[in-house]
Amino acid sequence: MGFFIFVDDADDAAVYPYERLISITCAANATLKMNFESSAGKTDGGDSVTLTITADKELNVMNAIIENMYSNSCLVADDVNGEYLVPEITACAISIDT
Repeated sequence: MGFFIFVDDADDAAVYPYERLISITCAANATLKMNFESSAGKTDGGDSVTLTITADKELNVMNAIIENMYSNSCLVADDVNGEYLVPEITACAISIDT
């Protein structure tokens, strides 16, 4: 089992098992949204992570995420340390379903 890792602030981070990923969508230009099953166990919503990316690089970023799902863990975005899976990712925002 592998995990996606996200950090968007010193006290705001999330780790999701790969199998909880529902979809990756292009929410707007330079924005991808990763949708996950709810961490609160709800069935009427879910958690999401919004990635800010370089404009028109949606497909490149989606492919990189998918390719890295074969590893044990995948650091997608760490805003605190400035580490990203690929240079086209520039920030993330975590939204937890409560």
